[in-house]
Amino acid sequence: MMNAIQSRMPTDQAMLDDLDGNGFMGNVLNLSMIRGVVYRQRYMLLGIIGLALVAALVVTLLTRPLYTASATVRVEPFAAYIVEGQNLSPEIPVNEINRFMQTQSAVITSRRIAYQVVDARKLADRADFIGEFATKRPDGMTDKQWLSARREAAADQVSGSTKVTIPLETRIMTISFTSPDPQIAAEIANAVTDAFVQDDLKRNLETNTYAQTYLKGEITKLQQRVQEAEEATNAYAKANGIVAQAPVIEANADGTSTTTQTVTIATLASVNQAYTDARAKRIAAEQRWNAVANLSATQLPEVQQNGTIQAMISARSKSMTELSQLRQRYGENYPRIRELNAEVASLNAQINRATADVKNAIRDEFVIAQRQEQALEKELSKVSGKTLDEQDRRVKYNMLDREAASLRSQLASMLTRYNEVSAASNLKQSTSSKLDPARVPGGPVSPNLPKNMLIGLFLGGALALAIAVLREAFDDRLRTTEDVERKLGLPLLGYTPDISDRDVADEVTDPFSILMEAYSSIRTSIDFAVPGNNRVLQVTSSEPSEGKSLTASTIARKYAQLGRKTLLIDADLRKPSLFALFETTKPKVGFVEVLLGDVRFEDALIKGTPDNLDVLPVAPSKVNPVELLSSQVLVEFVERYREQYSLIIFDSVPVMGLADAPLLSRIADATIFIVEANRAHFGQAKTAIRRLLGAGARIAGVVLTKYRAAEAGMSYDYHYQYYAYGDRTKD
Repeated sequence: MMNAIQSRMPTDQAMLDDLDGNGFMGNVLNLSMIRGVVYRQRYMLLGIIGLALVAALVVTLLTRPLYTASATVRVEPFAAYIVEGQNLSPEIPVNEINRFMQTQSAVITSRRIAYQVVDARKLADRADFIGEFATKRPDGMTDKQWLSARREAAADQVSGSTKVTIPLETRIMTISFTSPDPQIAAEIANAVTDAFVQDDLKRNLETNTYAQTYLKGEITKLQQRVQEAEEATNAYAKANGIVAQAPVIEANADGTSTTTQTVTIATLASVNQAYTDARAKRIAAEQRWNAVANLSATQLPEVQQNGTIQAMISARSKSMTELSQLRQRYGENYPRIRELNAEVASLNAQINRATADVKNAIRDEFVIAQRQEQALEKELSKVSGKTLDEQDRRVKYNMLDREAASLRSQLASMLTRYNEVSAASNLKQSTSSKLDPARVPGGPVSPNLPKNMLIGLFLGGALALAIAVLREAFDDRLRTTEDVERKLGLPLLGYTPDISDRDVADEVTDPFSILMEAYSSIRTSIDFAVPGNNRVLQVTSSEPSEGKSLTASTIARKYAQLGRKTLLIDADLRKPSLFALFETTKPKVGFVEVLLGDVRFEDALIKGTPDNLDVLPVAPSKVNPVELLSSQVLVEFVERYREQYSLIIFDSVPVMGLADAPLLSRIADATIFIVEANRAHFGQAKTAIRRLLGAGARIAGVVLTKYRAAEAGMSYDYHYQYYAYGDRTKD
């Protein structure tokens, strides 16, 4: 029986591994956990959010109203140029448009624009803009310092209160200015817009003027350099005898110039072309001769296509046919046969001479082509030598010529660009233009009560949630069935609902109550975890008042109702409470006296218990519990009554701080560990389980008592509706 029980329970080492493993400290974030956290921390969450909303309301009421006026500016990075010369700035790529718009935004909020607005509107002298500082000079400050300080203060306010909005869909920027005075907001928004547009136009005009001045100076310099370069080129050509077929310098249509060939180079090109043609002709003739050199003359295509030769071959064939016929009837001395033999011999000689002439003609063509190639090769070598000599002299000439050509090209480009810029100098161009002026705002943009309340709600909710998470992070109480199995690493035998103390008696007496149905399920789980008869169970917990006595007594009642003889022993020798659950007075004798042999076992039992259930209470005693529970007397007592009862249940003391439960677990077949939901701490429960396992206890599982579904993140019906019998509902 003991082996069967142990086979259904995890080993001690496996339990210790579960307590130390990663799964033990793991925390799975799910909807139930979030709902449980919100429910447990609901008062704190509502309090912090309420305070945040009140703070947002107070801040809104105490904040000074601000007004914002906005003007719009149209920006055209791709300007339409009327004449050449207006596009002095490089074209803006499409992928750089956003950067260009951001640059324009930075210009609008720059100190340069701010100073222009301050000077144009005389904001440094206006008390309605910078306050009393405009009329009251601080002590120890000169007039010049005071004026500079006022100007800086006004510029700071203009730059700091100006905001530029750049939409993604259009190239129309919105320039806004915020001020406590709506009139000033509209005035400064328009002033900043005008200053930006004028500054953009002025910058383009300055660029055009600078371009004209620069180009004019560069053109003068280039003209002098071109003249000097051309004179140096001509002087070198005369000194070294470099003669071209035409004028040395030719002007192209695009304004550039090129150098023509000299006589020597032209001769070399002509001879080289003739040599190339002769070489190609020789190669073709050689390939033709090589192809027919080893062939019979009669096999040549020229022979086969020659009409004269083919006529002679045909006549020879005719004569040979006639000769063959005559030889069949006459001898060789027959006159006609002698004539035909002479005729055939003559035709053979003629055919051989004709075919040989054709083959010799192919060979002669190859020999002639070869001699022409050799002659041209000698001439090419001679002309090449002269050309190489001239090339040595042309090195410096070409360098001088290229320099002159480059300078002429630069001069032509400069003159063209100067004419374009001069033609466009009187055209005013700008990439930005004012679209709509700013109007006086009809109402403040700040403070915004709905927006501030929403921000307060968001910040309050975030703060409350952060505090709730911190509280939960430092709170290691076991709340759910998942916590028990995942953290403690022990099987869950069942759980009981949270019932108030005044309703416990009614729930216990009603066999179909939710509490009794829960204990029926727990009793079934114990049967599976610790099967067999004559079992000894211990019920304990980590700390007092977790429901172990109620669990032990109710389970004992359930087994007794099944007709199984059960013995329930109150093993809490320090603070017994089991007698109260059976509505009897504190006994005078009990478990201790039975162990010591002072009273009979039957005399110490509580009277009036249900059938098949015997309850052995504990009476006040001065005996040391540790000495009694570790003695051989207890072992003998259990062995004596094990065979008499189907089940013996010990209602033991809490594990923490006491040695009773670990000592008693050594003689029990299995230990049932009680954990009160939302009260038992994981660290404490873990330590208690370690003590039991260290003493050799075999823990069958855990019973979670006083389970509150709402605090665990579950609805009541989700967990308990299957405990209701028939149409019964929870009152």
